[in-house]
Amino acid sequence: MFAKIEEFIEAWTEESKLTERIMEALTDASLSQPIVEGRRTLGQIAWHLVGSIHYMTHCGLNFAGPAGGEHVPASAAEIAEEYHRISEALIEAVRSEWTDEQLLATTEIAGEPWPNGASLRFTLMHQAHHRGQMTVLIRQAGLRLPDVYGPNYESWIEQGMEPLA
Repeated sequence: MFAKIEEFIEAWTEESKLTERIMEALTDASLSQPIVEGRRTLGQIAWHLVGSIHYMTHCGLNFAGPAGGEHVPASAAEIAEEYHRISEALIEAVRSEWTDEQLLATTEIAGEPWPNGASLRFTLMHQAHHRGQMTVLIRQAGLRLPDVYGPNYESWIEQGMEPLA
């Protein structure tokens, strides 16, 4: 749980930059890559990630949701741009609308009281969860992954190093 606004903003800024790198790796053609037949596609997961940030408005924050609502854009660039916009809107809303004390205030979610600081932590981890799903689907779509928490396979080779197994 976050207890300080600046702690959240620092963590969100760092993690959202990683997510933006994943979003920027997408192509229009890759958006149709399914997890398995009949399940979400890469584009649907990416758009879900964009829209899920807006869930924080249920905790009292005010910022605009994704342009186009639930409809998944056919443009990877549009998804990436909208992710950036809504991510920045979250930061601005938290910074301007909440205080450190308000991170302790609770909102009922699924019948349980959640402190706002816990909801922010959940939003951050939810992003990481779907970013991980996206990396697998990016590989399955035949695209190169950007380095996230360290070098990827191709980066190791390009650096003249033996990739870790």
